[in-house]
Amino acid sequence: MPPAVHAILVARSTPHAAAQLERTLEALRAQERPVDALTVVVCGPAGPLRAVIDASGAEGAIEAPAGISFAAAVRLAAGRVPADRAVWLLAHDTSPEPGALAALAAALERAPSVAIAAPKVVDAADPSVILSLGVSMTRFGRTVPLANGEFDQGQHDGDDDVLGADVRGLLLRSDARAHLLPDPALAGADEGLDMGVRARLAGRRVALAPGARLHAPEAGAAGLPGRPMARAYAVRTAQLHRRLAYAPAWAVPLHWLSLLPLALWRTLVHLVAKTPARVPAEWAAALTVMARIPAVARSRGEIRAIKSVPWSQIAALRATHGQLRERYDPGGGEPVVRRELRFFSGGGAWAVLAALVVAVAAFLPLLAWPVLGGGALLPLRDTVAGLWDDAGYGLRSLGIDAPSAADPFATLIAVLGSLSPARPSFAIVLVWVLALPLAVLGGWFAATRVTERSGVRVAVGVLWALAPTFLTALVEGRPAAVLVHILLPWLFFAGSVAHRSWGASGAGSILLVAVLACAPSLAPALAVLWALALLLAIGFRARRGVARVLWLVIPSILFFAPLVQAQLSRGTPWALLADPGRPWAGGEAASPLRLATGFPTADPGGWGALLAWLGAGEATPGAWVPLLLLPLAALALAAPLTPRWRAGVGAVVIATAGLVAAQLVAGVQVATSASAPVPVWPGSALSLAWLGAIAAAAVTLDAGILRRGAASAAAVLTVVCVAVVAMPALTAVARGDARLTNGPASTLPAYVTARAADEEDLGTFVLSAQADGGVAARVVWGASETLGGQSTLQSTDPDVDEADERLAEVATDLVSASAGDVPERLSEAGVRFVLLEAGAGPETDASRTRRLEAITAIDQRAGFVRVGETAKGVLWRLEADPQPRPALDDRERATARLAATTQLAAMLVALLLAVPTFASRREARRTPRVVGRGYEEAKL
Repeated sequence: MPPAVHAILVARSTPHAAAQLERTLEALRAQERPVDALTVVVCGPAGPLRAVIDASGAEGAIEAPAGISFAAAVRLAAGRVPADRAVWLLAHDTSPEPGALAALAAALERAPSVAIAAPKVVDAADPSVILSLGVSMTRFGRTVPLANGEFDQGQHDGDDDVLGADVRGLLLRSDARAHLLPDPALAGADEGLDMGVRARLAGRRVALAPGARLHAPEAGAAGLPGRPMARAYAVRTAQLHRRLAYAPAWAVPLHWLSLLPLALWRTLVHLVAKTPARVPAEWAAALTVMARIPAVARSRGEIRAIKSVPWSQIAALRATHGQLRERYDPGGGEPVVRRELRFFSGGGAWAVLAALVVAVAAFLPLLAWPVLGGGALLPLRDTVAGLWDDAGYGLRSLGIDAPSAADPFATLIAVLGSLSPARPSFAIVLVWVLALPLAVLGGWFAATRVTERSGVRVAVGVLWALAPTFLTALVEGRPAAVLVHILLPWLFFAGSVAHRSWGASGAGSILLVAVLACAPSLAPALAVLWALALLLAIGFRARRGVARVLWLVIPSILFFAPLVQAQLSRGTPWALLADPGRPWAGGEAASPLRLATGFPTADPGGWGALLAWLGAGEATPGAWVPLLLLPLAALALAAPLTPRWRAGVGAVVIATAGLVAAQLVAGVQVATSASAPVPVWPGSALSLAWLGAIAAAAVTLDAGILRRGAASAAAVLTVVCVAVVAMPALTAVARGDARLTNGPASTLPAYVTARAADEEDLGTFVLSAQADGGVAARVVWGASETLGGQSTLQSTDPDVDEADERLAEVATDLVSASAGDVPERLSEAGVRFVLLEAGAGPETDASRTRRLEAITAIDQRAGFVRVGETAKGVLWRLEADPQPRPALDDRERATARLAATTQLAAMLVALLLAVPTFASRREARRTPRVVGRGYEEAKL
């Protein structure tokens, strides 16, 4: 005799619920085997559904709170069901086909061991797609659907025994349902799986009834939430709760204690898997389960009450590795859109090799130099630990006792120096020697986002390496400008596709930090480009794209936050534009008109110096050198007129942003070196403009408006013209016209350097006679001034604080014949040596007089022992032992820890996002490497 069936129907009181409930009730009335009774549970106000419920013939209706879960609603109604009736679980948006209940009842009748009969749940929008037909789990509790997303071709109709099933439409046998009702603690996920596990532990099983078809939405009243965050939270909460509920009693405390460490580990896994949106849900689920100890105890109590067989009975139905691979790693079937890179076959490798040969020829003497000097160059710390000390918040290597935030550029220098731990300063030499091939490599890869044509890629790489601003930075010794030019094409390569993938977004965020660390003056221009990218992502309604573009700036904000806060607190926001590293004015600045042509100095390309060396007089080349850039300009300006006008407009916008930024920062003087103002270097902005210009030219060459022969001729002509412009810079070292020098290994005398190796925080008071007869003073700690030890907070400080006044007073008393306790004050400050620097250039009468007077005054003062004349100047040693340099107080140490922790966390997240995985590479193959080309071609 078939069992009596009592249907429990849970309805959500929503605007569309009445119509959906009416359809479900119609389906119940159309059943070939009708239900014997119906109870409706309304979650929320029952008023909107009252008329439908009254006409349904339900034996009763229960009004429950709106936020109650499906499982809790079912338990509310279960008390109204007689003990001898089977229970059918339905929701207001589930519509069973006419034969569904008959097939489910038949499954219960066939075998007394069956406690639960499960229908085939199909998509209400497309009934040919299976939403659920059985559920399993892994050894660690991960839910594994067995047939979701497949087209229903009857391929699973022979399946019968499963571990669990979707809770929607389950039919529970009357004699087993008391302990098999869905668990409210599972937060809306895995209720059917948990019911199946309990049935199996009771010696019963779950049987499939494929003939019972139930139409349901993928996310609905009884299904998982529709929003990804809520869905991830529900799934993870259910998994963690089941882990505690199923674990042996002795293991429950261990599992509970492992929830937070496990959340941290899975955070790293999510970041590597490029799913950062699941991280908040991971932590929320862990905290929720930790706080719900009573719910875990209730779930464990229900299992103890029903358990009659060992847990080993579950093992045979757990998901196998083969099922996991089938479900989550189908492999190989997706279309591959991306073509081969052709780095070697397309000439990219040969271009890099040729650039290396040119670089060795152009900078051959540098290979024998252990340390590179001249211009804005300085040696690096001798140890890796010293490099990273300069990169952290704390006492700087210049000044007396003012702790402050380090420039992010110091972190980049620390990374660079760590690549050559035995001789960190030699890393800068390698940068100079490898700069040209690295630039070609970066330019070539940037071109892969614009064109598939190998010849155009090679041309872009060569043009990027021959940029006038890049070669000027190499010749003048500007390390920050050289590094930013090497990094910019990689930022373009990653940032242009940051909206596509988290991997590109993570890599782009790291590169953006490095670029801004080298050239803070690029921040306004890059901020404008980032805002445009964000607006495009919003305009195209790419939710994930918006999040990825937003992430691009997060690490930069965290890295620059201490510096920004310090500059804003003292009212000097414009000082944030100051170039990092050693403040150095360089040669004659270019006029606004010259900047508009792409040259950062008054002598375009250095042709004036080359002509003078050739004996052509002192005449400058005038206007003819910028004319050589006309082919490049013509190709760039034509890009918006090509069929690929979207990419062309984007490249021209980048070029325009760079040119405008160069004009705005040119002549801005926010830093000082001794008594001389130091303007912001506009060359970094011109590098950005050059990047946009050659990208636009590549669009023109790739768009097909020129025949292949004409395009090749235009590319060759452009490269040849730019190569002519680059000729003076490439020969500057051979002609002795570059500012690069061999060393020094230290800016202090060798005697000080030797003592610094044994004495920590050795202080040297350095005096420099100025051209106007004044004296500049500074305190250097350690063996030398270093590139990473420089601070824009010090070079841009317009105010005279107490430490500056003390420094000025000591310097004045020291170089004059006035009496005073100068040795005592220097010893209290931690100073052991006094150095009067030799003039770096021609001395004026006033500076020579001041230097000689200072030597005489110090020689006559008690407490100083003259060490002697050195190549760096005259050196004295204090007789008294200096006091230790003041250490950081508790508040400063806390600030240092906070800054380091936030920056390390941001960089770790970015690195994990940037790490490629098999899944991310497979996804990348589905999109073209060229940005926007597929969209444009589809529109043409």
